[in-house]
Amino acid sequence: MMSLASWLILFAGAGLLLPLRSAAPPSVGSGRGLLLVENKGEHTLGIVDPQAGRMLAKITLSGVTGHEVAASPDGRFAYAPIYGNSGVGAPGSNGKSIDVIDLRSRRVVHRIDLRPVRPHCAVYGPDGMLYVTAELDHAVYVINPRTLKVVGSISTEQPESHMLTITRDGKRGYTANVGAGTVTALDLENRKPIAVIHVSRIVQRISVTPDGRWVFTADQTEPRLAVIDTSTNQVKSWIHLPGVAFGTTVSPDGHWLLATLPKLNQVAVIELPSMQVTRTIDVPKAPQEILFRPGGQVAYVSCDSSAKIAVVTVDNWQVEKLIAVGRGDDGLAWAAM
Repeated sequence: MMSLASWLILFAGAGLLLPLRSAAPPSVGSGRGLLLVENKGEHTLGIVDPQAGRMLAKITLSGVTGHEVAASPDGRFAYAPIYGNSGVGAPGSNGKSIDVIDLRSRRVVHRIDLRPVRPHCAVYGPDGMLYVTAELDHAVYVINPRTLKVVGSISTEQPESHMLTITRDGKRGYTANVGAGTVTALDLENRKPIAVIHVSRIVQRISVTPDGRWVFTADQTEPRLAVIDTSTNQVKSWIHLPGVAFGTTVSPDGHWLLATLPKLNQVAVIELPSMQVTRTIDVPKAPQEILFRPGGQVAYVSCDSSAKIAVVTVDNWQVEKLIAVGRGDDGLAWAAM
């Protein structure tokens, strides 16, 4: 008779082992976990030991190519939307699936099939649902991680809805609609759009403060960040930068906002009480995305032209070390342990 462990191995190999929804996210103060990175230049998901500063494994994805990644709150599974071989709004293939990766067995165990919509950014919501931007459908899909089925769709009313951020309470979502130069505010509870906010001709990426008060997106025509007041869904002010920004993220305590400056090979450090740049940090070429480790003591910066992740210590804003990863490293996620 086969043991339970043998059956589980058999199911995983057949792609039948399905993830279960986690009851609650890990504590914010926990710093133990694995760093996940999308190596879009070689179509792999990298698993990094952040303490040792080395990549433990590369998992080949099922298609070309994944840019972003999300992890389940229990750290068991990762979700990698397969976007396609193009840039935003450019000609190319249209991705139509999401790879589900078992981080214990380090293999793709399931593929969620969608329509050819260029799925891009996946965010695990506090309600236990997986929210994924569906660029060509002008929507955000809602996926149940237990059944791996699409259970809803929220219109963004805008083309090129590329990136998504969700408030800590899970009530609101905001998409950066790149070529439209807008941000769409979404009511996640009722699954409907609330407002379309004009920002610029082109925007990139998006983040929200822990209290849900401010949303930030990067203007691609001028060196500045739009500051959106979520109480009015209007651009309240601008944060002026040394160069054009790309990715942004807010520290867990809500005090700091970091922005990558790809052409300057720097990260701008912004103090949110004053909304002023206090310093810049030199990092390897073409910084893309930033992720704070739970607790906020360390920030990780993917640098896609360098195949390196810069590890920044927040106390002194110094690059502590560089971690070698795969080509075209981009999207980051934290898998709790």
